[in-house]
Amino acid sequence: MPEFTLPGFDLAKFIRETLAEDLGEGLPGGGRDVTSESVIPAEARFTGVMDSRDAIVVAGLPLAEAFFRHLDPECVIEPLVTDGDAVPAGTDLMRIEGSARALLTAERSALNIVQHLSGIATLTRAYVDAMRGGSATCTLLDTRKTIPGLRFLEKYATRQGGAQNHRMGLWDAAMIKDNHVAVAGSVGEAVRRARDAGVARIICEVDRLDQIEPALAAGAHHLLLDNMDLATLAEAVALVAGRVPTEASGGVNLQTIAAKAASGVDFISVGRLTQSAPAADIGLDFKPL
Repeated sequence: MPEFTLPGFDLAKFIRETLAEDLGEGLPGGGRDVTSESVIPAEARFTGVMDSRDAIVVAGLPLAEAFFRHLDPECVIEPLVTDGDAVPAGTDLMRIEGSARALLTAERSALNIVQHLSGIATLTRAYVDAMRGGSATCTLLDTRKTIPGLRFLEKYATRQGGAQNHRMGLWDAAMIKDNHVAVAGSVGEAVRRARDAGVARIICEVDRLDQIEPALAAGAHHLLLDNMDLATLAEAVALVAGRVPTEASGGVNLQTIAAKAASGVDFISVGRLTQSAPAADIGLDFKPL
């Protein structure tokens, strides 16, 4: 299996479980690719090229290779580009040669993951480029709005597109939002409770200017300025005055991100990078050898 490591992500397990789902392992009549078995001779060999029909930022090629090698360890694979590359429409991404049955069985799983991750990376790069119209230094962040089971991969894809990962999950930072504040009674009290519990990194969401000082006084390390209009956002950045990093969220799209970045915030978070990115148009055409 090719070298592809992400902390917390089990590549071998992901490949096995994805293929098992497609093959119907454990289901009546399952555990096989009936089309390839019935149509393709066991000894047949294929060669093929994976290519992009869109201009994309590439992500997921090592995963595609892992799918093919899982079913045909002897297959020959030549990556032609690297994850993170921005390529024009019509670019060949990978050449593959091996057992026709194995390659066809792995084809859809391999394409699905490259299409999905490249779509995320491509949309992320579009947001980074748009953001540069307002700031040369603001950093784009992703969120936890990910498909269950795919978070590590989707956040890998945003990095290929030029974003920085926000929290990976509920465990690596406190994120105090309006519902936490409602229970605690105030922003200051919520932050104090997290601080007193020994939480090393406390992010606090504020949607009003009068919440900023109580959050900072209580020990917040990072302020998320939520759903503020541009004038209020700029005023909030001025009030914080560099004491902690500031992040804009809410109402961010390709048309608004430059103006939000120009407010002086350090970060902008965008949920749609992983929540709504369209799949890239990537194909794979085989021919018999």
